[in-house]
Amino acid sequence: MKIVVIGGSGLIGSKLVYNLMQLDHQVLAASPASGVNTITGEGLTEALEGADIVVDVANSPSFEDKAVLEFFETSGRNLLAAEKAADIKHHIALSVVGTDLLSESGYFRGKQAQEKLIRESGVPYTIVHSTQFFEFLGGIANSGTQGQTVHVSPAFIQPITSDDVAAALTDVTMEVPHNDVVEIAGPERFKLSDIVQQYLTKTNDPRTVVADPQARYFGALLTDKMLVPGESAYLGTTNFDAWMASQHKPV
Repeated sequence: MKIVVIGGSGLIGSKLVYNLMQLDHQVLAASPASGVNTITGEGLTEALEGADIVVDVANSPSFEDKAVLEFFETSGRNLLAAEKAADIKHHIALSVVGTDLLSESGYFRGKQAQEKLIRESGVPYTIVHSTQFFEFLGGIANSGTQGQTVHVSPAFIQPITSDDVAAALTDVTMEVPHNDVVEIAGPERFKLSDIVQQYLTKTNDPRTVVADPQARYFGALLTDKMLVPGESAYLGTTNFDAWMASQHKPV
């Protein structure tokens, strides 16, 4: 089976490509670097020739409100049009738990637009909503830093490792289209402010976290329900301590 992974050279994409190749599928890691550009349309027709499944894990290179919206709308339209022409049997897109609740954020308005295009495309689909990745805790800390303090919301979060995201996407790719949303999350729930402090402490970072209910997350104020999955979510197996240990193995 031929599977095209859009964004196949990124954090999630490279892991997914590896997993699918281990299952003996023909896998194309598509990205602008490989001559496949969903914004300009370059290389899309050729990439999708003979393909059965497309997995889109690409992300906007800019998080500025207008740029994000333009990226997801333009990329989505071009990709889905090419998929219809190629008679793709399953379109899988990686999105974010809470996307429908975070309209205050320009980034999530972009994701909402992407998901709307998928639902209305006529291509059989599965949208995978993932919670935040452990790998982005440092970036969250940096975005809330003021001097030596880090202002972070105390809202609940249930983060997941990139390896578990790739594993879940691999499973979904082997399934029939859900024509719906599937949620994935990590095995533990934390307050966002608490896990960011734990991350800083374990990485010997001297900054101190302030639990600030007014601190924004990609431009949005959070409630306890926005970043956590429902009861039927697929749960990864790697907890925070195990992930941290894997990041700092002795040389």
